[in-house]
Amino acid sequence: MIRGLRPLLRGSTYSGVLFAYCGALASLPLLPLALLPALSWRSAPEGVQLALVLLVWAVLVGAVGLARPVRRALVVSARRLLRVPLPNPVAGRRNSGSPGLDRWRTPLWLVLHVAVGWTGALASGVLFIMGLSLPGNWLGGEARASLFGTSVRVSGGWSWVVAAVCILLAVAVCVLVTKSLRWSAPRLLGPSAAERLALAAERELLLAERNRIAHELHDSIGHTLTAATIQAAVAGEVLSADPAAARAAMRSIEESTRAALEDLDYVLGVLREEQSGTAPTRTLADLPELLDRLRHAGAVVEPELSGELTQVQGTLSRAAYRILQEGLTNALRHGAGGPIGVRVAAGPDGLDLTVVNRTGARTGPGPGTFPTSGHGLPGLAERVRLLHGEFQAGPDGTQHWRLSCRLPARASA
Repeated sequence: MIRGLRPLLRGSTYSGVLFAYCGALASLPLLPLALLPALSWRSAPEGVQLALVLLVWAVLVGAVGLARPVRRALVVSARRLLRVPLPNPVAGRRNSGSPGLDRWRTPLWLVLHVAVGWTGALASGVLFIMGLSLPGNWLGGEARASLFGTSVRVSGGWSWVVAAVCILLAVAVCVLVTKSLRWSAPRLLGPSAAERLALAAERELLLAERNRIAHELHDSIGHTLTAATIQAAVAGEVLSADPAAARAAMRSIEESTRAALEDLDYVLGVLREEQSGTAPTRTLADLPELLDRLRHAGAVVEPELSGELTQVQGTLSRAAYRILQEGLTNALRHGAGGPIGVRVAAGPDGLDLTVVNRTGARTGPGPGTFPTSGHGLPGLAERVRLLHGEFQAGPDGTQHWRLSCRLPARASA
């Protein structure tokens, strides 16, 4: 029989019954207060007094559920003992501000919790006692089971049958108690409509932040690793013939990797929810440094800058730097080693960016191919789209690749 009961008691049944009984016991301190109205109305019938006690008791239990810490404690305990996936209540949002019956969901759950706990405790307790006491007289004795005024005489071997039925019913009551609490917990302790909207907004902000971090990592770390790899190859080839050029390449590797470490430190701080330093901002003012690093890597860069670039500020300047960085990184990775044309034109209506490089087999120093994730150009297109700009990337003739975009001036906010 014990082996037959094990499947019924697997999972969260044990902890669910404990959760229900603890809720019932926690309501005992409120019982003396619930007895006061009945004691002051002694002339009322017993049934009326009992109903009054239960009503006042339920009101007192429900009033406890109006406190915000109580709900949070109930959510945590239900999540651990009932194994129900419940999110934490949204901070800063009170149940009283929720429309309709949302503000009464936690008091209703607490009353239901106490009622189910007491019902399950009394029913399973009586059935277990009956199941354990009846077999004691099976050798010819006689036992009598009484419940709510009804008496049944059990004698002989039938006492074992009745005892087994009582044990099974007690187990069924425990399972039913757990199932009822597990069913009602998400509906009464789960997030309200207003909290679901707040959780969805928080999740959207989190996904947007992670997407932005992914772009930053791809742009910064990807460019640094590409440039450092080529610079290391250049330094290795000219180490004997031109030690000064090799030292310059190594210094460029040091500067670029230091900048990438700053970006990485900031990103890791955000992911760990730590108080990281101020986010390193790369703008068009850092473009000369970026072009110098490419020259140290052996690339021939032909910049064409026009307009008042110093007047470009804010989001527009930061996005322009990242777009040029990704375009130049792709030129280093996949270009044929010829000159890389960079055009930046600032006008009153916006900013025009263009990167052109030769395609084909690499002729200069450095590795011939680079692994790529395929997220670079789609990430740039998404970045430009969010700024309401225009983006194009593709072959320009038979031997060149062109990346161009236009960012409107309103993106500088």
